[in-house]
Amino acid sequence: MRRAPLLLILAAVSAVAHVVGVLTAAPLWRGAEVLSLALLLAYAVAAGLPAPRWAVPAALVPLIVDAVRTMPAEPGAGDVGWTVYGSDDSAVDRTAGFDAALAGSWAALVAVAVLLLAYRGRGRRRHLIAAAVAAAPVVGYAAVRVTDIGVAAGTRVVETRTTLTRVDSPGYHDQADVVPALVLAVLPPLALALAALALAVLLAGRGRRLAATGAALLAVLALPLLDAAIEAVRLPVSADGTALFAWYAITPTIAMPQPMTALTAVVELAAYLLLVAGLTGADRAAPAVPAPAAG
Repeated sequence: MRRAPLLLILAAVSAVAHVVGVLTAAPLWRGAEVLSLALLLAYAVAAGLPAPRWAVPAALVPLIVDAVRTMPAEPGAGDVGWTVYGSDDSAVDRTAGFDAALAGSWAALVAVAVLLLAYRGRGRRRHLIAAAVAAAPVVGYAAVRVTDIGVAAGTRVVETRTTLTRVDSPGYHDQADVVPALVLAVLPPLALALAALALAVLLAGRGRRLAATGAALLAVLALPLLDAAIEAVRLPVSADGTALFAWYAITPTIAMPQPMTALTAVVELAAYLLLVAGLTGADRAAPAVPAPAAG
């Protein structure tokens, strides 16, 4: 077997090992995600880097850095995940959701931005229309989530003002606190979705359909990131009503305590595998850079 396909297979196997570890909340090996991305980089080099040759490595480096940063803890070192400490005040932190969203999406955003810079150009009209259609549900979902929670916060204001409860009591917050925090929280996931769809348009226009599919999957990744960002905001009202992609959207069980998180990992790693495979040796039907017009 040639070296490049073997590296791609090993990258996929490592990705599966990472997903199984996420699903069971018991990592098979802490470095599985890092290894998967490193093997993907090795595959890209072995298969032949497309022009410009810096694009794929530059896109993968932030992903590898983020994978190292977010590696699961050693067994027995404590619970895996983020722990936020703060005061007893239940104030809505306007930047908490934005910070959480940026922490979860910065690497993918940088990778997509690098590829957009490398393969910038004009997309075909039918691809632009398809991207606009695909973007509508993502933007609509964000709008529904923000509106639903904002209306609930407004209702809480009305109900509080009809009681003897002091409206300026500790922990009381109205729409002026909640809505800006939610809008900030959804900005990074929306930026990722729109940038990924723009990249999909450019790649599809160059005949890189496999890579375009991977870019489109990154737009899907924005949905669970959006719900995670909203959940990071300390809301005075329930945020469950319209949440379709939160960690509890698929009921956890003892055997599979993190099904939604694992599904998110599947989408993310599949997107990276398809992107790299489509930009290198697995999709050679069209050149990475269009040939100059004759004349």
